[in-house]
Amino acid sequence: MNKVAELIKSIASSLVDKPEEVEIHEVTGDTTTVYELMVAQEYLGKIIGKQGKTAKAMRTLLGAAAAKDKRRAVLEIVCLLYTSDAADEEDRVDLGGRRII
Repeated sequence: MNKVAELIKSIASSLVDKPEEVEIHEVTGDTTTVYELMVAQEYLGKIIGKQGKTAKAMRTLLGAAAAKDKRRAVLEIVCLLYTSDAADEEDRVDLGGRRII
């Protein structure tokens, strides 16, 4: 994981109650890198923020960090459709996959 991905993950982890459940995946192309930030459905509001201001701020930071490497970066916030309040991963209720916000 590169520094840009670590930056986004650390910001998102500080916003949620269970930071170990935040995941980030990179999909790198020729000129663009897509960062998929995966969070549980109940944390979606915290990640997006009021009127999307938190998500917009993360996207701005991501764009500035990527511009330094002369690349384009896109942040996709992926809502994992399961409940994260289960005791362990085996007890989670899968609600059908994921939804990109």
